[in-house]
Amino acid sequence: MTELDRLPDVREKVAARVVGRERELDLLLAAVAAGRDVLLEGPPGTSKSTILAAITAEWDVPLVFVEGNADLTPTRLVGHHSPARVLREDYSADTFVPGPLLDAMRSGGFLYVEEFNRAPEDTLNTLLTAMAERRIAVPRVGTVEALPSFRVVATMNPYDTIGTTRLSTSVSDRLCRLAIGYQDATAERAIVAARTDLEQPQLIADAVALTRATREHEAIRQGSSVRGAIDLALVVDRLTRLRGNTDAYPDLVLDGMLLALSGRIHLDEVVEATPEDVLRSIWESYFVLDPARAEPG
Repeated sequence: MTELDRLPDVREKVAARVVGRERELDLLLAAVAAGRDVLLEGPPGTSKSTILAAITAEWDVPLVFVEGNADLTPTRLVGHHSPARVLREDYSADTFVPGPLLDAMRSGGFLYVEEFNRAPEDTLNTLLTAMAERRIAVPRVGTVEALPSFRVVATMNPYDTIGTTRLSTSVSDRLCRLAIGYQDATAERAIVAARTDLEQPQLIADAVALTRATREHEAIRQGSSVRGAIDLALVVDRLTRLRGNTDAYPDLVLDGMLLALSGRIHLDEVVEATPEDVLRSIWESYFVLDPARAEPG
């Protein structure tokens, strides 16, 4: 049985590890199975890393992680000659310390570049030959050929423009692009339940609803991911245990929101309110204007 024949089986096993990502999983699997490199574009907390980790684990290939930032130079990505060994032995293939790109190529792994558009342009250009020809020439080392399973998979956040650069046509032309948005409320409740092990359906529903509300508020440029809902549910549960007063459930939720979500929301630049002010207004709309929601979770 070939790798292509195994695709439905792989999909079934990977799908068991993620929640509510059937379409995105099909598209990503199809792309990497076709030998394509992929750009995953979406906000944080939308299961991009989870899907990749599940695919590479099922295919038994390494997932080589690289964080895109201003410090990711071509030398850091490709590798460098050890200065100490060069002084003793001169330049040779043996004195070369491979970087993550060469590690991924030689092992046939996925080079996972997070925050792709934060890396310098000359660093991204280093990937062009590796993506187009599946090989790269390294001075004083020779040509490194990639194993057939080597892929470049990059991610970027479309909402974040601070410290980012626009991808060149040469780079974007070599990548399939998959846009990934937030999951629906049902999927997010399932994620929070699985990640917290809380048997409190109302608390989980409230945490998800309040977190999702941050993505729709007019004052918020980027709301919280489902990670905020996970933290909110856990914090409220622990606060309840500490204070032992479930009659004050809405107040517990407000305190939990301020702690779990205030650092995860990004306000519009023209808004003069604080994150706490905006979160309090969301809480009031949810609990005060709808008294039925004030029951303990």
